[in-house]
Amino acid sequence: MHVLIINGSPRVKKYSNTDKILGKFTAGMKENGTSFEQYEVSDRKQWDAMRKAFTENSDILIALPLYVECIPGLLMEFLETVSPKTDGSRISFILQSGFAEGIQLRCGEEYLKILAKKLGCIYKGTLVKGDNFGIRFIEGAQREKITDPYTQMGRVYAAEGGFDSEECRRFTGPEIFPAPVRLMVGLMFKTFAKKSFKKVAAAWGCTEALDYRPYE
Repeated sequence: MHVLIINGSPRVKKYSNTDKILGKFTAGMKENGTSFEQYEVSDRKQWDAMRKAFTENSDILIALPLYVECIPGLLMEFLETVSPKTDGSRISFILQSGFAEGIQLRCGEEYLKILAKKLGCIYKGTLVKGDNFGIRFIEGAQREKITDPYTQMGRVYAAEGGFDSEECRRFTGPEIFPAPVRLMVGLMFKTFAKKSFKKVAAAWGCTEALDYRPYE
């Protein structure tokens, strides 16, 4: 099987969490001889080649981040330039997000089912996974802990041609956190996480408070 992979993140490759996920995913996918070609929607110079590849390939995988319940606008802009398929092509999606609970991504997942039809493709499932926000801020063992599980999902995709299995559904993790966990997470974001965000903002050159509202 040869797969066209589109990284639908609007971030450039260097800063794309989705790209780092795909690095692990494709490592597992290649183990059984599955080949692929990957394009980045963030690089408009690739759009002509990506459009041609979309026309020529019958197995397509689009990986994308969920941006506040929405599909990235840059990805949608590109997809509006392709012609719907008529050859029985198959399409799957990797939908990742910073939100940790599976329920946060279900609205996006439902839209991807509609999108598959609009693109003239047979829908082969969506791999849904949250809690990926910090990937590009950490390195080494911490990053590996988050991204390594995608290697197994690459193996599954290569073997089954999609994400319809129970193993893929379990990969999402909790659909919603239990009440005690939600309380603990809320407390963490008001204390430890808030300090961490301030540190990151300072490193990026931010001088105002995170809750600064200049137009209030």
